[in-house]
Amino acid sequence: MQKKIREMGIVIGKLPVGMKNCITDVAGVQVGHKTLDYEINQEGAYACTGVTAILPHGGDLFQQKVTAASYVLNGFGKTTGLMQINELGVIESPIMLTNTFGVPAVTQGTLQYMLNANNEIGDSTGTINIVVGECNDSYLNSIRMCPVTPEHAMEAIQDASEDRAVEGAVGAGKGMVCFGYKGGIGSSSRLVTVELAEVTYTVGCMVLSNFGHSSEFSAERYQKSNAQGESTLSPTDGSIIIVLATDAPLSSRQLSRVIKRCGIGLGRTGSHFSHGSGDLVIGFTTAHHIPHTTDQLVVTRTQLREDHPVMNQLFSAAAEATEEAILNSLSQAETTTGRNRHVVNAYKFETIK
Repeated sequence: MQKKIREMGIVIGKLPVGMKNCITDVAGVQVGHKTLDYEINQEGAYACTGVTAILPHGGDLFQQKVTAASYVLNGFGKTTGLMQINELGVIESPIMLTNTFGVPAVTQGTLQYMLNANNEIGDSTGTINIVVGECNDSYLNSIRMCPVTPEHAMEAIQDASEDRAVEGAVGAGKGMVCFGYKGGIGSSSRLVTVELAEVTYTVGCMVLSNFGHSSEFSAERYQKSNAQGESTLSPTDGSIIIVLATDAPLSSRQLSRVIKRCGIGLGRTGSHFSHGSGDLVIGFTTAHHIPHTTDQLVVTRTQLREDHPVMNQLFSAAAEATEEAILNSLSQAETTTGRNRHVVNAYKFETIK
């Protein structure tokens, strides 16, 4: 396994990280992958893609929803489910990541998984809002062949666990390119402690990185060296999907304020949110499990005070965790060969002693 940048001595920000330095540091959050890596035919077609599933908790996500929000930095994307997230402020399905043309199949597979898990959906109760994010992996993946199937989405969900997630060229990240080098899945976490209240909140981030030219990368910020020199590869403007999880008790509106700060971490790496880039954030908090049905007229939930200093710490945590997650997507990925023998090299960080 490739090293995370922190294991190389490159430290981002000031806040401490969780035990796994992963989105799964937020208690209950699970991550699973299904990776496709095989030759489709002898004419150069190749499946270099996959699916990643992020589960806010291990229970019935439809019956026990979580408070959520989303924010679009640049809307060149084909994501499903964001409209209802922002209208109702909840997520009721796994958050799925895949390639652009894989969205219909992953939506279908996730829907089938949820229907199998809950007989009430679409029968004795309402329908369900499936959330799928995507990036374009067509440089390495034969995207027109649509190798991702509904079954692959179900397998990614079934693979999910609370372990430290595998990162780099896995799952949805298998065919992704970041700053001209091999990108993909990256993760990081931060701990925010309120000493007077004797409480610590966890913020975890997972990214699907697929953006930027190497000339835009803020390389000097990370004290690195790269044996290959600058990459000239820049197949598309690219995209990034950022998923932010926390256990801090936030309302949907407060959560939307926190996830906007993920754009700061993205910008620190060198991105300027290109014209053709789908850059968006999906956030949720596990502090509230919201029942699908209730007889109560009034629901009472706790949330942080808006003017408490902890909000600024959560803002910092979102920025720091996003930046480090992007770097981890680079450091964890390995050189990959895909369709038409296209090769994308791994990025080489210098180990700081």
